[in-house]
Amino acid sequence: MSEKTVVITGATGQLGRQCVKTFEGARWGTVGAGFSRANPPAIMKVDLGNAGEVAGLLDEAKPKVVIHCAAERFPDKCDADPEGAKRLNVQASNSLAQECANRDIVLIYISTDYVFDGKPGAAPYEADATTNPPNFYGETKLAGEQAVLDTWKKSVVFRVPVLYGEVEENKESAVNVLLDTVWNKAGKDRVEMDHWSVRYPTNTSDVARVLKDVAERYTSTDDIDSLPKVLQFSSEDRMTKYEICQKLSEIAGLSINHIVGNDKNVPNAAVVRPYDCHLSTKALKGLGISVDTVPFDVWWRRHLRAFKH
Repeated sequence: MSEKTVVITGATGQLGRQCVKTFEGARWGTVGAGFSRANPPAIMKVDLGNAGEVAGLLDEAKPKVVIHCAAERFPDKCDADPEGAKRLNVQASNSLAQECANRDIVLIYISTDYVFDGKPGAAPYEADATTNPPNFYGETKLAGEQAVLDTWKKSVVFRVPVLYGEVEENKESAVNVLLDTVWNKAGKDRVEMDHWSVRYPTNTSDVARVLKDVAERYTSTDDIDSLPKVLQFSSEDRMTKYEICQKLSEIAGLSINHIVGNDKNVPNAAVVRPYDCHLSTKALKGLGISVDTVPFDVWWRRHLRAFKH
């Protein structure tokens, strides 16, 4: 085993898989943990709600750092199963922080831009800006942030916006799934698409690279107390979901006459979406960590080259 070992929770998910690939490429000893889609021995099956299983994983792997990607990250699913969302996003995170504290392991907790209410004119948000989640998903992730920071002094919160990148299925990403809408395999005559909320789609390969840099920085110092407890990373690509569809249609050479942009806020929507939660990356820059990102259209042109006409 490498002298530098990382445990990645949620390693079967979109971001977790990319983290496994990135840390392995950087010659870290890399142990992935998952649950419903785990396939031992490649990805260990661990129930994060079971403290004994978590302790066993950490005792066996002996990591210097844990990247905690596992979460219920779909707002609609959080609303449909609030207790399940709290168990994973808050209670399991708290328990993991306690087990890390018992073993002196740095914990990096992946959080979201949805801890901010995203009211017009408020962005960009600094890492220490006042939080005010607009929906239940954001509330559970903020509670998870507070739990890990209160439980263990070597916990770091790492906030990201909506992610896209390599996926097993497009529905894993709220961005990749828009490609299915553009292709219109369902043959719909009309699809309304949000043209009000502003997003900053960020590639998982960039997120994983920055997480590796953070892990190296936070595990190579004796003075971790002097480093920021909350970090934020985001691309600067600013688009509504409708504009994302426009960009994908242009790259793939497909018509989107069936997609209609809706530029009005939906105040009574089942899940309230913020207008603009753009995250400032100042704290990362202060650590000397690169916040460069692959441009959205460059990545998609490469990814969809098979569909170019």
